[in-house]
Formats: sequence, C-alpha cells, structure tokens
Amino acid sequence: MTIPGSGPAATEPPAPVLLTEPAEGTPDVVVDLDALARAATRIAGGHGPIAVDTERASGYRYSQRAYLVQVRRQGAGTFLIDPVAVDDQVDPLIEALGADEWVLHAASQDLPCLADLGLRPARLFDTELAGRLAGFERVALGTLVELLLGYRLEKGHGAADWSRRPLPVDWLNYAALDVELLIQLREALEDVLGEQGKLDWALEEFEALRVAEPPPPRKEPWRRTSGIHSVRTPRGLASIRALWETRDGMARERDIAPGRVLPDSAIIQAASVNPADEQALLLLPVFKGRAQRRLAGSWMRALRAAAQLPKSELPDPAPPSDGPPPANRWADKDPEAAARLSAARSALHKIAEDHRLPVENLLQPDLVRRTCWQPPADVDADSVASALRAGGARNWQVGLTLDALTAALKTTAA
Repeated sequence: MTIPGSGPAATEPPAPVLLTEPAEGTPDVVVDLDALARAATRIAGGHGPIAVDTERASGYRYSQRAYLVQVRRQGAGTFLIDPVAVDDQVDPLIEALGADEWVLHAASQDLPCLADLGLRPARLFDTELAGRLAGFERVALGTLVELLLGYRLEKGHGAADWSRRPLPVDWLNYAALDVELLIQLREALEDVLGEQGKLDWALEEFEALRVAEPPPPRKEPWRRTSGIHSVRTPRGLASIRALWETRDGMARERDIAPGRVLPDSAIIQAASVNPADEQALLLLPVFKGRAQRRLAGSWMRALRAAAQLPKSELPDPAPPSDGPPPANRWADKDPEAAARLSAARSALHKIAEDHRLPVENLLQPDLVRRTCWQPPADVDADSVASALRAGGARNWQVGLTLDALTAALKTTAA
C-alpha cells in the first residue's frame, strides 16, 4: 500500500468505480419498534466492527439531534434507523452495539447526537482522524475511499434537511453509502498506520475522543455573530446581543435554525443603523420580507431594550478570555513569551514534518500558546510534561514534543 509522502506509484491507478447505490440495494427505513428489534437482532448476530453514521438538519433545525442513524456490520447488512419515528426509544440498538468497536468518520460530529440517544461506543476508530495521523492531505470520506479503496461515492446531500419526511430514495442511498465501505476503509487505514509506526498513537487519540466530556456552553455565544467585528461601540454590541438572544429564543421554541429566523447580516445591519422605529427598520433590506414584517415588533423591542440599558450593563468591546492575548500582540506585551512561542512553533513544525503529521494534531495550538505564555516556574522535563498532560496532551504527543518544547521554553528574547 502506498503511504503518504513515500513517492508516486509506479503505474497509474485505475479509474475509481462510481457507487450510486448500496450493493445490496436501498435499505428500508426502520420506523417502528418491531422493525427496530429485528434490525438489532441482525446487528448483534453480525461480526467485527460496526460502522455508524448520523444525519442531522443543522442548517434547518435548532436542535442538533440525529434524524437518521446508519449502521452497517459484516454478516448483518446496512440499517437506516429513524429515531424520531420510534420516539428515540432505541434500547434494542444500544444492546446490539454492545461492547464492540464502532467505526465513524469525523466522530466528534456524530458522538454528541448519538449520546443523546443513549448510544455510546465502548471502543472507537475514527477514519478521519486516522487519515490525519497517517499524513493524508485531504481526509474527507469520499477522498479517502477513492484513494485507498478505489471507489467514488455518490455525494451531494450532506447539507440537506434530514428532518424532512418521507426521505427521498437518493438521500437514503447517500446515507447508506456513508457506511457502505467504512469497515474496509478502517482496515486500510489501520494497515497504513501500522506501516508508519503510528497505530498506537491513533488508538490513544481514539480513546481520548471517546471519553472526552462535551465542551461547556460558551459564556457569550452572541459574540460569534458573523460580522460583529464591524461594530465597536458598547451600545452597538448591546443591540447585537439583544437581537441575537431574541432570535435564539424564537429559534429554540420553533426548532428552526437561527439563521432562518434572522440572518446574522441583518442583526449587524440593524445594530449599525439603529433604526428609530419599526418603519425605519422595515426599510432595511432583509426586514422588508413578509416574515420579518410580522416580527418587526419583536426586533424593535429588543433594540429599544438595548438602547435603554445603563452604561454599567453594556457589554465590554473586548470579549472575555481566560487565555493569553492574541499571539500578534505578544511582542509588545511580553517579548520573552513571544520568543518562547516562536521557538516552540519552529520546533513543532519540524517534528510534524519529520513524522508527516498536521502540526495541530501533534500538539493543540491553544495548549502551545498557553504553555508559552505562562510556562512552569521551573522549566525542566518533568514540569513541562506535567503541564502538557494537565492540558490534555496524550502520552505519544508528550513523548514526541517534550525535549523540543522544554528547550523552547528556555528561550530568551534577543
């Protein structure tokens, strides 16, 4: 098998085979408890790892729930399960998946909505993460399947509204194909990682991903409004916050993606213009639509509430942060820290290149910045290793980077 970075193959590979539907035909969707019990029995009777995927409706719905769960196992076949139709009562599936290894692609996207259903893997293999560690430049599922297995998957429905019912046949084929070759891809990637001496690294990464706690809620999620950088006054930011929170409440109540209730661009424009009344608001482009005319009163109430806030309750233009300042300010704020960070980045890039790894997988950039900004009081191998492990670094990462990072942390400004 050709390993990334080992040079071109001696002969031109054959053209990939296009797959437009599963080899066994389009599976029926499991929509009742009896069918779920039968599917679970067949899955439990299969053998080997279990390919798992989900489809959500992120661009259409507020919730990040799974609207379809795809499962495939050797000796059992492929199953498309509608958790909504069975009121999320998937106990037979939980039991069938048991303690066997799950194979997912980009598992961090699917594990949260699977956990909401009570589905949690006892062991995990993430083919996207495996591809990154193996040094592949592109790690999309279709790319890896084509490169390693010689098949091209029919794609095109990943961003569809999977809350729609009934689901079209071509969507079902797309969903089934996402798990059709996932087990074979897992085996191919395991071979590559083994040849590169990285399999133990990957297993450690998979386990860390499997047991990771969900991130805490953002303290001020409204600050992620696209275009917010163009509004610099506390009063303008208060207007953005008020509109964002009003929109979020509507979206949550109606289970609609917030951007479909009111686009970010409209929030920024209203906060920038600060219309005096509903008539002025309705002159703004997005607010001229029929839906926005019905909601104009709600938007104006939010804007007026922001306008009446006392100065003490206005948001700070600088977003709150518990970490170091942006790296481009370090040279002015702390030249010694800037020197440490420059040395660390240079050393880590060299290690990443030598091992054909993305540098962000070698060591999390945020951890590098935090450690360089505030290193241990006494910099030595033991203290740096402790700091890295406290920041979530895995054993293989510490082993590869400890010496270089310890030396970088001793760097002084010129």
